[in-house]
Amino acid sequence: MSVPHGVEPHSLTLAPRLNWLRAGVLGANDGIVSIAALVVGVAAATNETLPVVIAGTAGIIAGSLSMALGEYVSVSSQRDSEAALIERERQELTDFPEAELQELAELYEAKGLSPATAMTVATELTSNDALAAHLEAELGIDELQLTNPWHAAVSSALSFLAGAALPMLAITLAEESIRIPLTFAASLVALGLTGGIGAYLGHSPLLRPVIRVMTGGALALAVTWGIGLLLGGEVAL
Repeated sequence: MSVPHGVEPHSLTLAPRLNWLRAGVLGANDGIVSIAALVVGVAAATNETLPVVIAGTAGIIAGSLSMALGEYVSVSSQRDSEAALIERERQELTDFPEAELQELAELYEAKGLSPATAMTVATELTSNDALAAHLEAELGIDELQLTNPWHAAVSSALSFLAGAALPMLAITLAEESIRIPLTFAASLVALGLTGGIGAYLGHSPLLRPVIRVMTGGALALAVTWGIGLLLGGEVAL
């Protein structure tokens, strides 16, 4: 009788999805910290709401565009490299089929299979889809799962926007007397959530990542708040 052990990510198609989720969590985390630190700093320097709104809006637009552009360039470079590797492997299979078959068998033999079994596995996989077999065994690439740079860019921008929305709403909608502490509190809670989600996706203990990300966020907010107070006081003088 088999013992159920839960759902495990055995499928190769699950890995890209988890990577996207982690990237989304990091983008949201970046949006929370960047915009919260920005608006808290400005709010500490002035009692007026308009400068805070202008600074926060500019920060959100700039941050979203920066995240999208950076992710697009990064993923495009990765995709170009993977496409070049795929084309080279395809050419090698055309030019040196026997040597490639032997190479594939040696890879499986290195994983613990006997020479005869490794050659049998390599032969059957080659007869089914030689290119896919070599890409998976040699390079860890799935030709059908290459990352789309446009998807990456849009995903990064949206995750940044989602994270930035919370501190922006907190600082603009709250009363002046409580807007800074409320933004502090809301941002730290949100950072705790993103840290916990990131830890869960990475199958690591929750407490340490949550404390780490909340501590980093609190330091960033405290620094910009202090700078805002200092600069605001100098302007008043």
